[in-house]
Amino acid sequence: MNSEKSKRGVTLTGGHGSFKKVKRVGKASPLLSLNDSLDGDLRAFLIDEDHLHAYDDLTKVNPVTPTTVLKCLQARYRAQVFYTHAGCTLVALNPFQTIPDLYSLDVMREYHNAQQPQEAKPHIFIVAEEAYRNVQGQLEPVNQSLVVSGESGAGKTWTSRCLMKYYAIVAASSSAPKSQNAVDRIEKRVLDSNPIMEAFGNACTLRNHNSSRFGKYIQLQLDRSHFLVGASVQTYLLEKTRVACQPANERNFHIFYQMMKGASSEQKKEWEMAHGQSFNWLPKAEKTLEEDCFQETVEAMSHLGIKSEKQAEIFRILAGILQLGNIAFDPPVEESKPCALEGQSKEYLQRAAGLLGVPAEELQACLAVRTLVAGKQSILKPCSLSECGVRRDCLAKVIYAHLFEWLTMFINNSICADNSTWGNFIGLLDVYGFECFQRNNLEQLCINYANEKLQQHFVAHYLRAQQEEYVSEGLEWSFVRYQDNQRCLDLIEGNPTGVFSLLNEESRLNRASDAGKFRVRLQKELGDHGSISWDKFNKEPHFTVTHYAGPVSYQIEGMMEKNKDPVPPEIIALLQASGNPLLGQVFGDQEPENTATRGLSKVVTVVTKFKNSLESLMKVLHSTTPHYTRCIKPNSDCKPLTFHKREVIMQLEACGIVETIHISAAGFPIRIPFSGFIQRYGLISRSSQIKQLVHSKDLEPGHNDLLRTAVDTILSEALGRLSIGPVYQEESESLDSLVHCGRTKAFLTQYMLELLEDQRKRMLSRKAFSIQCCWRRHQLRRRHARRRAAMQIQAGVRSWLVRQAVRKWQRAATVIQTAWRRWRASMDALAEVELDDAEDFVETHMPELHPKVRERGSVQLSSLQGPVTVCGWPMGLALAWAPSVSMSLTAKGFQKMVSVLACLNLSSSCRGDYKVETNQFQHGVASIRAQPRESVKLHYQRSPLLYANMLPDLKRDGVTGFNQILLEKTL
Repeated sequence: MNSEKSKRGVTLTGGHGSFKKVKRVGKASPLLSLNDSLDGDLRAFLIDEDHLHAYDDLTKVNPVTPTTVLKCLQARYRAQVFYTHAGCTLVALNPFQTIPDLYSLDVMREYHNAQQPQEAKPHIFIVAEEAYRNVQGQLEPVNQSLVVSGESGAGKTWTSRCLMKYYAIVAASSSAPKSQNAVDRIEKRVLDSNPIMEAFGNACTLRNHNSSRFGKYIQLQLDRSHFLVGASVQTYLLEKTRVACQPANERNFHIFYQMMKGASSEQKKEWEMAHGQSFNWLPKAEKTLEEDCFQETVEAMSHLGIKSEKQAEIFRILAGILQLGNIAFDPPVEESKPCALEGQSKEYLQRAAGLLGVPAEELQACLAVRTLVAGKQSILKPCSLSECGVRRDCLAKVIYAHLFEWLTMFINNSICADNSTWGNFIGLLDVYGFECFQRNNLEQLCINYANEKLQQHFVAHYLRAQQEEYVSEGLEWSFVRYQDNQRCLDLIEGNPTGVFSLLNEESRLNRASDAGKFRVRLQKELGDHGSISWDKFNKEPHFTVTHYAGPVSYQIEGMMEKNKDPVPPEIIALLQASGNPLLGQVFGDQEPENTATRGLSKVVTVVTKFKNSLESLMKVLHSTTPHYTRCIKPNSDCKPLTFHKREVIMQLEACGIVETIHISAAGFPIRIPFSGFIQRYGLISRSSQIKQLVHSKDLEPGHNDLLRTAVDTILSEALGRLSIGPVYQEESESLDSLVHCGRTKAFLTQYMLELLEDQRKRMLSRKAFSIQCCWRRHQLRRRHARRRAAMQIQAGVRSWLVRQAVRKWQRAATVIQTAWRRWRASMDALAEVELDDAEDFVETHMPELHPKVRERGSVQLSSLQGPVTVCGWPMGLALAWAPSVSMSLTAKGFQKMVSVLACLNLSSSCRGDYKVETNQFQHGVASIRAQPRESVKLHYQRSPLLYANMLPDLKRDGVTGFNQILLEKTL
């Protein structure tokens, strides 16, 4: 890109700062027409037309002329590439057909996630993303405006729709699950406002099937996290005259045709629309358009919160307006009597009255009779035939205009967020395009005046302001000539001698309007102005204004009446008493205008209202950062992929595309004051003085020398880290040409801005990484300290619990030992008394068992004849610890012995250590009680004194100690 710029000659240097932008701007290239001969540069550039479609930025074209720009656009249009950069402006060519995957969600995410969107292919999403990133970066001014301009049918409405969808998808994405439902609701409501506004405000014209017949400025409201939280719509100058008067080969508003084609038979019956009924105010009803989608409009109304009952009231009002259009009057038989209804008009009047909720007699009287106020008296005067038609049309227009205002207010209440929840906004401006028809009246004058104001905003903001700023900041700049439309604006809005001023004076006069006299006055007051002229051969009163887009002739007849826009007080009173709840609500607080009581000077005309609203819009635009999109209409027939050179070149010259390319190619598109530059990019520098300036509040314009030095230091470090790419290796100029330090501002190219932003992001990432490391280290230290404290507390608690348990065990052992000793003493004393001569008991040795019998665990019974005492020990306490147990028993039969052993449940590994004895003398306990005579019963139970002796001596031959107490059982 820079290598191509270097071929343009003429240098431009600055007088301040160490970084001087070397400019290649000379005198503006002469604007060549299509019939001019091509010079050497043009021939060299156009010799290879196969590669013209590759110029995605028209600043790369060399030389820049209308011919070269036109050829590039034509080549790109043939290649089905419809977006092209033109410096600060995006040029959009209308393809007049649906292009698959051009506006898909994947394409939106691709541009949103791109590191450098400007390096991607030109697209409307680049403009949207640039504005969104400016809000995120908080670049002053933070609020953004996207200005979409162009002729009627150039694709402005579609472009605005794509921009809204982009922000609804990108700016409404939230990772928080709890807010996802709210995000979806806001996104859906913002998008659903479009079908309603287009259905009630758009119509099919000669130039466009979906032409906006009103202007709108949509503010997309963003919160601190830059998420979409709401929106608001501001409308301008609805063309309400289209309700009652449609130009030839054009249609009424879309909503009427949607009702006729999409409503069910039950709904039409409710609206009193007879089958096959035609309406005078619905021309071209047989023509079906893509916009005739009734169900989509109804769904959008439901989602915005318009309940079915309110929808029924809206559609009944619209049906009543259609019935009004079929009412016609016959001339009166006598001059003193009002006009009578014609033919079926009585039936239409009855239907209209029923749908509007007013009495039929009062409606007829309101249309045919007017009330004149003379002092305190009211006089009823029949209206002429033409006056009856005017009053009928006025009734329909005022109802539709107020209904449209109510819908706009309802949409704003539904999608607008509280002031506390949002801080910044991105505005989308979609206004009617420049219009020139065979007959142009007040509506076209206001529409073209709005386009003149927008063109002047572009000229003042970019073409003139930038060049003047270059000179004031010390750059040697050769001015690029451009078309300034300030003279045309002075002609229209000049005070006291402007078209609008003279029109308002004529409208406030209490007399019948005379088009001829008004034309004479215009010639007298504005005859010397170069932007207005008259056709001597045209007999109709008219005047011709030379606009930036070409001359337009306006018919004076009827212009004063439209500017007055009078609404008879009888009509307002009739609608205020309507039985339709919505009509009563809309007109309930409105006071009827009475010029006799208010005074003629206080009457607010249509031109005054429109001018005031447009001035408020321009104030908003001047307070934001504008982004321009120029929509170009390739042909007037709306045919797909058809490119008419003459029409396109006229649009390019009208909107100043060639001049824009000249200034963009040679100038600095980014201008940042020194204080803002240091605040934003000071962290790139390693200098301690600059770091102090960043945190200092003393960054006033009076310290420009100090600030300029700091800016030079920051730029030196930024350029010192720059790795020269292949493009700049071929560039003969130094890298200093990327930036210039003026007297109060730093002027940057787009490449330099991207370089600084990239280094700033890296530095912020590095700082964020350091902060994260410190925070994580702090968190780990706190976590380690808490773990150590918890371990100490747990150790202390466990030691305390163990000490408590040991003390409890010691007290329990002391109690048990005391009881044991007491019981042992008593048992010893009892044994001495009961024991007989123990020596008489002779131990009977059992014969040794056979090895096989021992393996099986069998025991041979004693050969004693009589029964003997069996002493059984409680197995649950003693046998688990004793290595050997001795029993004294006498039993007959092998089965009884086996049963005893089975009850013992001895382990197989210890069975060889058990033996059967005839007495227990050696173990210190014996009994001489009577021998049992009956069957032997063994009672074994678990000892409750399990912990009496926790570690018995396993080496001893028997169980001794306290456990011996429980070993004696009398069987």
